[in-house]
Amino acid sequence: MGVNQGGPGPAAAQTPLIRGYYHNLPLWSRATPSRRGFFGDFNRIRLMSEPRWGPLSAEIAYEHTLGLNRLPTSPALAIAGVPEIRPWLDLQWNLWERDHVSWQHRFDRLNLSWAPTGNLDLTLGRQTASWATTLFLTPADPFSPFNPADPFRAYRGGIDAARLQFHPGPLSQVEVVVRPTRSGAGRELTALGRGLTTWKNWEISGWAGALFDEPAAAGAVSGSLGPLALRGEAALRRIHGKTMVRGTLGIDRRLTLSNRDLYLVAEYQHDGLGAANAGETSSVLESEAFTRGELQVLGRDEAAAQAQYQLHPLWSLSLLWLSNLNDRSSLLAPSLSYSASNEVTLTGGLFKGFGDVSPGSEGPPASEYGSLGTTAYLSLSIFF
Repeated sequence: MGVNQGGPGPAAAQTPLIRGYYHNLPLWSRATPSRRGFFGDFNRIRLMSEPRWGPLSAEIAYEHTLGLNRLPTSPALAIAGVPEIRPWLDLQWNLWERDHVSWQHRFDRLNLSWAPTGNLDLTLGRQTASWATTLFLTPADPFSPFNPADPFRAYRGGIDAARLQFHPGPLSQVEVVVRPTRSGAGRELTALGRGLTTWKNWEISGWAGALFDEPAAAGAVSGSLGPLALRGEAALRRIHGKTMVRGTLGIDRRLTLSNRDLYLVAEYQHDGLGAANAGETSSVLESEAFTRGELQVLGRDEAAAQAQYQLHPLWSLSLLWLSNLNDRSSLLAPSLSYSASNEVTLTGGLFKGFGDVSPGSEGPPASEYGSLGTTAYLSLSIFF
């Protein structure tokens, strides 16, 4: 920002001390041979603040979630069933847990940062971290990646860690993250170092260290060739004496169609931790990687594609497709969004699974997406 040499100017905009977010999600799912149907309503209210005191700053996000379900065994977010690592810090509590009601509250962010200089920052506590390069399938992101079939997460979940960030130049960064975790696999430690730089119009990064007590390394690159944006990331893992490769390649492009924006994304992932066929799905669901929340999808080879089109300045249409190329099942998710204002968005959509369906709830799933059936939802988001 330039300096005003001609006298007093307008005061700089101040960030509100407390900001907030409310989300309401009613949804209905039709029964399938392997899953009971249900109707549920999920509510989340979140309060956020980022106070500063010179080189010190804090980030606080406190939220309540309330789930109401017609059937006691039906989760309100059944399509988003990927488990999360149990946080190291005990900052979440149950207020009410009954057959049809689940009311919880927690601190999703609670950290303190110290920035003694403009290029150095140390953060301790529950914070957000992402080293993803691709957009949907991000196997080289070691920090709780998003479930690509869950459009209802406005904020990435926080992790409990110590993080040191250093910027040796305007287009480069070095950081170190140390994170203890607890999951079904036990207590483990992650300690990783990452470097990022740019060369011409390409961003290049890599990380290495110990991931859940095992050696791991990854590399990523993103850039453009003409109108196309290209992205790729791959991780090399050593797990119980075996070497695993996880990687994704993606391409995206923004077009103009009838004077409106059309955005297209396509990605392919190969994951050595995934199931090579439907018979291996049960073992993947019981694996340490799944219980830690590392797997966004279950297949060894998966594809994702999304198209977003601006029908009107206030209306947008989206179509997401996920496919397990090993068991030949897929998930189709169309949605329509209306922006009532800068702070209010209303979205309605469907999730439709295609593929083999197990004859009952017992036994291994016949395919990853076939048992999902049909789920319809409305989503109201209000920021304040």
